[in-house]
Amino acid sequence: MIHHVSLGSNDIAKARAFYDQLMSLIGFRVLKASATAAHYGASDIVFSLETPVDGNLASPGNGVHVAFQAPDRETVRRFHAMALERGGQDEGAPGIRANYNANYYAAFVRDPDGNKIEAVTYTARECFDAIA
Repeated sequence: MIHHVSLGSNDIAKARAFYDQLMSLIGFRVLKASATAAHYGASDIVFSLETPVDGNLASPGNGVHVAFQAPDRETVRRFHAMALERGGQDEGAPGIRANYNANYYAAFVRDPDGNKIEAVTYTARECFDAIA
């Protein structure tokens, strides 16, 4: 079980401007924050942004990303659009990733520090809505 995930940031204020509403969209809120960190979760901290404790600049890892569970496909689309509006860079528009699973619906973006994040759902809710 994963306790929490942290990503590096060189500008916490800029990172919060990007992440605060994105995290709210998936049910997280800021639980603790300072000039050097922002910690998000529902009841416990599960995702953090921090300036590196060694004093060096934060840099994204090649091949590293964090995937956030979304409740439905519309939330994945909203997550992607909101991220781009806040200065994120597109790394994969919302859509099915059949190479992972027939219902793997995801979108990928890079945050202002270059970290790769994803919103994903396995729900096929739209299919059910169309039938109803």
